[in-house]
Amino acid sequence: MLEPSDDERRGEPRVVADVRASLPGRGAWIHPTSACLELAVRRRAVPRALRVAGPLDLTGIRDHLEQPGR
Repeated sequence: MLEPSDDERRGEPRVVADVRASLPGRGAWIHPTSACLELAVRRRAVPRALRVAGPLDLTGIRDHLEQPGR
């Protein structure tokens, strides 16, 4: 699940992994693979699903998906 949150340092919403599905706010589900995330980025599906206009920082999601043993 993805959760948008404000990141004041960069001025753009930051997306974080909500592995417990307990964070408040709007979320979006993706398969837990980097390929699925990249496809969603190419299709611009992440901002649409989260109903956000403009760019999103997906660094936290990419880091989460690349963790060994996740």
